[in-house]
Amino acid sequence: MNATLLDATPPIARDAGGRALAHFLSAGFRRIEPAILHPASIFLDMSGEEIRGRLFLTADAAGEELCLRPEYTIPVCRAYLASDRAGAVAEYSYLGPVFRAQAEGGGERAQTGLESFGRSDAEAADAEIFSLAMEAAAAAGGKLAARLGDAGLFDALLAALALPEVWRRRLRRGLAEGRTLAAILDARAQGRLAQPGVLAAMESADPDGARALVEDLLAIAGIDAVGGRTASEIADRFLEQAALRSGDSIGIEKRQVLESWLAVSGDPDVAADKLRDLATAAGLDLGPALDAFERRNGFIAARGVAIEETRFSAAFVRDFEYYTGFVFEARDPARPDARPALAGGRYDGLARKLGAKADIPAVGAAITLDRLPTGGAR
Repeated sequence: MNATLLDATPPIARDAGGRALAHFLSAGFRRIEPAILHPASIFLDMSGEEIRGRLFLTADAAGEELCLRPEYTIPVCRAYLASDRAGAVAEYSYLGPVFRAQAEGGGERAQTGLESFGRSDAEAADAEIFSLAMEAAAAAGGKLAARLGDAGLFDALLAALALPEVWRRRLRRGLAEGRTLAAILDARAQGRLAQPGVLAAMESADPDGARALVEDLLAIAGIDAVGGRTASEIADRFLEQAALRSGDSIGIEKRQVLESWLAVSGDPDVAADKLRDLATAAGLDLGPALDAFERRNGFIAARGVAIEETRFSAAFVRDFEYYTGFVFEARDPARPDARPALAGGRYDGLARKLGAKADIPAVGAAITLDRLPTGGAR
């Protein structure tokens, strides 16, 4: 890449990034430097209007709104889809700046990381990306404590419980935002309900039709977003309120299953046994999802990672709209309240959202260099 892109990065972090990148390259990941400017709509569609305040925005000669890349995963995925490797196995690594307004230490940060596309052996690929990222962080000068989760396993639980889709969305979003189960399920915390007539109309429509109706009404009124929410998000909010009004809620038994499930944490192998016992006791068929979870644990251990030194949390799912399976993050063990220095996971649905005709298996990780325990020093 052009060396000037990292000129503003402190030398310690720049050197740390070089060591981490060398580890990725030695593992066979090809270096890539995707474009810095991208259509802002891509990131707004993925994360909602609330991210606008964290983007560095500009416009091209035709008036299209552009932004400096706030992260690497989407730019690397776009570059992959535009290449002759699209749909095939391809693995990339990178080192360079990302740009986010209001970020600690200024708007520009140095990141390194790796992305893997097209592999059908999902659990082995997950384990490789996670272990390589942890090894690279150590090579860069920082031993980290990792937390693991599984958004796909949680989704399998929600499907097995046959929860209304409105509650599945609420639970996914609420956990990704770090809210407790009680806060998510407490109807009194959902704020004032919309007008009864509106909710009655929503109750009588199917979810897709109700969502389309709200989006059409907002479009007719020339409204793209309200209070940082897109038209689709507003429609989902109406559907949630209609479900609450009609008593379409989670029963006591299902709530108890969720409470027990989300309370599981600790050693991943021990957690797997606890989750399997919970599923059996509740009469839920989660065998395939739990088998995949245990296979991944085995692959991680086989790569030399002390799996018992990582911590699994059933309540850790990150942003469910983005990640579809294994998720992880790692922090300075001396500063457990610090922002993650390493984060990643599986995102099989991203390629389709970016224009591919079908999902493409994908998993990746990013290291924010100045969040490493030593800031990258050795």
